[in-house]
Amino acid sequence: MSTPAALAARREGGMRDYFSRFARARRYISLPFNRRPSVPPQLIVDISGVDLTRTEFGIDEIRRVNAHRHEFELLDGVIHLDREQKWAIGYKQTSMNDFWVRGHVPGRPLMPGVLMAESAGQLCSFVYRKLINLSPETFLGFAGMNNIKFRGTVTPGERVLIVAKSVEARHRRVTFDAQSFVGEKLVFEGQIIGMPV
Repeated sequence: MSTPAALAARREGGMRDYFSRFARARRYISLPFNRRPSVPPQLIVDISGVDLTRTEFGIDEIRRVNAHRHEFELLDGVIHLDREQKWAIGYKQTSMNDFWVRGHVPGRPLMPGVLMAESAGQLCSFVYRKLINLSPETFLGFAGMNNIKFRGTVTPGERVLIVAKSVEARHRRVTFDAQSFVGEKLVFEGQIIGMPV
């Protein structure tokens, strides 16, 4: 059984440790944004051997697989489809004619984050329909997203390179890791969960 003096010493030591952690966190927060230590994001697949100028599946082939049309066709081409490891690289070429430009944000148009996630979801749907469930009646709907991070902006005229890799496929649920890039800059990453409907 602890004596009152031992309990007081333990409480004082705990408070000292708490304030020490608080001071360290405060020093970190006060660093300028560009000096904060950062860990570079890990790429979900090695794309170094892929010719990013070549398109393996164009919009017509994508339309045969994915049901999205008109303003919500957010996948313009698939550059590479790895049939063994079930991953793909696709792209969306943004332009001043995209429906979101006028209203998000006037004077400084930025592609909404939800559309970055949707374009990645459409690539996941393409991989699912081409490699996992070949049934033409199946549509892969969004069931959820985990660990989503928007790490940069996309402006009209930029080409968004999307990478999606299947990490789990069950009867009623599939999970993909996804990342999107503009040039070499990572702008989006997260896990996309789909459900056949």
